[in-house]
Amino acid sequence: MSRRARVSPAEAGLPDGGARRRTPGLRREEVAVLAGVGASWYQWLEQGRDISVSPQVLDSVARVLRLNNAERRHLYVLAGMNPPVPEVEPDKQRDMCAGLRRLIDAWMPYPAHIMDSYYNCVLYNDAAAAVLGMRPGITQNCIVDFFTDPMYRSRALSWERNARTVVAQFRAACLASPDDEGFQAVVAELKAASADFAELWERRDIEEAGQIRKEMDHPVVGLLCFESSVMKLPARPDLAVVLHTPLDEADTAAKLEWLASPEGRRGTMYPVAG
Repeated sequence: MSRRARVSPAEAGLPDGGARRRTPGLRREEVAVLAGVGASWYQWLEQGRDISVSPQVLDSVARVLRLNNAERRHLYVLAGMNPPVPEVEPDKQRDMCAGLRRLIDAWMPYPAHIMDSYYNCVLYNDAAAAVLGMRPGITQNCIVDFFTDPMYRSRALSWERNARTVVAQFRAACLASPDDEGFQAVVAELKAASADFAELWERRDIEEAGQIRKEMDHPVVGLLCFESSVMKLPARPDLAVVLHTPLDEADTAAKLEWLASPEGRRGTMYPVAG
């Protein structure tokens, strides 16, 4: 009822007839007509009666009432149905980019990056470039580079331990959209490029994204120990923020601060043997 009151007849494409309405917004009968359902059925829906509903009908009601993605999912829950997969609001897709850049830059001097559903790297900070080897000229896909980038693989002391988990988490992401050609393309590319990935993929292990311990051998400062955390963004379900938190080992935090300092930047400006 509250969502009906927000939508005027003019906004719904209906003539208002010039008559004064006792209640703001659309009448129940008007919503029913616009959604293609019976007036009595729609009334029962608002009253929360035990009636049969379908996703198609709920989507029609959501369209008429101009529900946003969060409201549409809530409507499914109210109807006792599994909510649809979250979608990205167009305005959030435009407006959040600058805020996400500020987020990962504020994480300096620790590595942080943002990746999309296919593990394509969207943004990364300077520490991710200096430590993880993120740079122009590679695929910029986190799982592809995990298996194919020689720089990352030479630095990642924990590569063997983490490879199975990385593949299991990517398979979980793929299973959320089994018919998505984007995931299929990444899997095909990796199978052709990496025998290690192909072997791990056939194990069919599945894990939800979470935290992974990483140990990196940086060519200038040596051993670095992190806890890598993957966090989803409810407003941008197509993106995930990956933050690397230094552990209390190997003086990691101090080494990262030095790498981000003017002296450290000069020290890593040129390639270092090994």
